[in-house]
Amino acid sequence: MGQKTLTRAAHHDLMPDPGERPLPRVDESSDALFYRQPRFVTHIDDAAIRAVTGLYREVLPPGGRVLDLMSSWVSHLPPEVEYARVVGLGMNEAELARNERLNAYVVHDLNADPRLPFADAEFDACTICVSIDYLTRPVSVLREVARVLTPGGPLVVTFSNRCFPTKAVLPWHRLDDAGHVSLVSGWLKEAGFVAVEGLDRSPAPGRSDPLFAVVGHAG
Repeated sequence: MGQKTLTRAAHHDLMPDPGERPLPRVDESSDALFYRQPRFVTHIDDAAIRAVTGLYREVLPPGGRVLDLMSSWVSHLPPEVEYARVVGLGMNEAELARNERLNAYVVHDLNADPRLPFADAEFDACTICVSIDYLTRPVSVLREVARVLTPGGPLVVTFSNRCFPTKAVLPWHRLDDAGHVSLVSGWLKEAGFVAVEGLDRSPAPGRSDPLFAVVGHAG
């Protein structure tokens, strides 16, 4: 892959869902401080990662334009599948620059500003891997995801039972795995996604990290 570019696109004019109140967390300090140091680790085990990759292989359109939202130094995309463009948006530039699947990346704090610096229908698919529980205004962000996807474009949200507990929103801590699936499904539906489906893709219950997913499509 050639040189990656740091994208600095202008925001669109309107803030989505200005009335959505941020969900509380134990640690309300700046996320920019928390994510200042790169973490070159994976947050689920190898079997769960393979489950994420397998789901992407099923759902993401080959040759499409993919937005890897809340990205890091790895994207878990199928290695044999080519995409027209993969853009990452995350909090740590060192991690994003290390990610070999990205053609371009944006350093952006979605909790400070849920707007996405991309054009309408700029992407054919979007992924959010083991990060949805850190969004304080999830519906605002997901409405933005729907805006930047082509009609019918899939959003694949994956999560496990691991997290940074002080940064995950408090409702996440009050729910079990089934509750997490229901919560995320509700966020997608409220944001306008259709054909929303919750999935249990745990590769080896009791022997590896559990893996759950919610898949929806832009209306």
